[in-house]
Amino acid sequence: MSEAARRASWRDLVERRLPEAARPGWPVRLDHCFARILLDHACGGPWRDHVRPPAYATLPLDQLEAAIALGEAVLAGHADLALLNRRSLAWRGKVAAAAVPESLEDGDLILRRWRPEDTAPFAALNADAAVMAHFPRPRTEAESVAEAGRFDRRFVADGFGPWALAQGGRFIGCAGAMRILQPLPFPGGDRPGTTVELAWRLAREAWGRGFATRAARLALDDLAGRCGIRAVVAYTAAGNARSRAVMERLGMAPAGTFPHPAVPEGPLRDHVLYRLDCADREDAA
Repeated sequence: MSEAARRASWRDLVERRLPEAARPGWPVRLDHCFARILLDHACGGPWRDHVRPPAYATLPLDQLEAAIALGEAVLAGHADLALLNRRSLAWRGKVAAAAVPESLEDGDLILRRWRPEDTAPFAALNADAAVMAHFPRPRTEAESVAEAGRFDRRFVADGFGPWALAQGGRFIGCAGAMRILQPLPFPGGDRPGTTVELAWRLAREAWGRGFATRAARLALDDLAGRCGIRAVVAYTAAGNARSRAVMERLGMAPAGTFPHPAVPEGPLRDHVLYRLDCADREDAA
């Protein structure tokens, strides 16, 4: 389908299909409200902070596709519109955001909220071909700045997110959890907002020292204790033995494979899925 056709499809989705499908219990019924929710999620925050109006014409096509996919999930009953609306309103300061600690600590290893000075080392990490070997490509500096902002805004929307990771006062990466908000082809992944992903990404000089496992355990403790999140998933390209080893050290269980729809055809597309719930973790302790 051409780009013009996809942009027309977006307008039909928010201006006609979603308003016509509105049902009792939905928190919104008007076209601009559906557009607000879906565009905010495509941008990871209030959409007007990231793209000039009219969004149907100016939003990058990959973000527009993400907004369409989320809208289709709402129509199919696979996405919780009330949750999505609360997240959008939290970003806009219309509902109270959850209290979030400034940091979680394990000796000299600290998970903390993101700071402006994290941008440069995060961009360097994302530009390292070795770090990004199991991603489709390294990130540009602009993409890294945007990603760090999206990560930190997840704390506003959900009360948790990927933390900046520091060791001995030095930024070495990120680790934490986030709601999966785009449909993925595995059980639970097809229901955006329902499943929580555990993830980490460390600078190359921090590899092999157990930091990823320690940081993930800190994040899991916070998720279970403060946030009441009882189950998480993690996934990576099938050939990423380093990350798979961390998942297994955490007591996560293999749960099959899936083709990641955001990854082009090739050796990185097949992903392995791991799952963990509180009972599994207690048994593994």
